[in-house]
Amino acid sequence: MNQMQSPDLVTCDVTDGVATLSLGGGAAHALSMAMIKDLHRMLDVLATDDAVRVVVLTGPGHIFCAGHDIKEIARHRADHDSGRAFLTGLFEACGDMMLALAELPKPTIAMVDGIATAAGLQLVASCDLAFASPRATVCLPGVTNGGFCTTPAVAVSRNVGPKHLMELTLSGTPMDAGWAQSAGLFNRICPAETLARQTTGFATTLATCNPGPIAKGKAALHQHRDLPLRDAYALATPVMIDHFMDPGRLATEAAKAAAKASKA
Repeated sequence: MNQMQSPDLVTCDVTDGVATLSLGGGAAHALSMAMIKDLHRMLDVLATDDAVRVVVLTGPGHIFCAGHDIKEIARHRADHDSGRAFLTGLFEACGDMMLALAELPKPTIAMVDGIATAAGLQLVASCDLAFASPRATVCLPGVTNGGFCTTPAVAVSRNVGPKHLMELTLSGTPMDAGWAQSAGLFNRICPAETLARQTTGFATTLATCNPGPIAKGKAALHQHRDLPLRDAYALATPVMIDHFMDPGRLATEAAKAAAKASKA
C-alpha cells in the first residue's frame, strides 16, 4: 500500500490495484480552483501508474461534493472584468479535469454516500460507474440561484435521458437515490454500512482483470457511442481483434492451460 496526498484537498490511497481518491477541503468538498488542479494532477499520475488498475472517487461524509466553491467565486466576481477572467479559467480548468476523469484509461467508480450537487454531480456522471447509499441525493440547483447548471449538464446528459435532464435542470431540487438509479446516474444502491465494502470489493475484483483491453475498450466505447451503426462496427472490430491478440490475454490463457494440464 502507498499514499500520495495534498493536505486538505485530495488524498490518494492505493491498495490491491485500487486507487481511492478522497476529496477534502472541508465537509462540503467544494471544487475550488486549487481542488480542481490537484484532482487533475492526481488523475494524470494515476493514468500512467501501472500499479493502479481501478480508481474510486469519494467525498467522505454526507456531502459527496457540493459543486464549485461559491465563496471563492464571489470574491473574484466583485470586479466584473477580473471576475469574468477568473470564471473563464475556473470553468476551463474544471472542464479539462472532467475530461481527464471521463477519458481515464482505467475504470472509475464514484462512491456516493451523500448529496452530489452541481459540479459534484458532474463528477459522478464523469465516472464509469457509481455506487451509492440510500441517503445519496443528486441535484442541479442552478435555476434556484438565478442561474443554470449548464456545464454540469454536459456530463449528466451522457448518463440520463432528455426528460430526466430537464427535470434536474429546471426543478433545481434534490432527487433521491432511487430516482438517480432509475434515471441512469447510479448503478447500485447499497446499504450505507456496506457501501464502502461493496464498492471496494467490486473494484478489487475488477483490478485483477487484464488492463490493456479495458483501456482500449473504454476508448472505443466513447468513440463509437454516437456513430451510425455501420461505422460503430467498423471502429469496434479491429479493437476486438486486438483484445484477442493482447499479450496479457495470451499469457493468461497459457497459464490457465498449463494449470489445467498439470491437474490432468
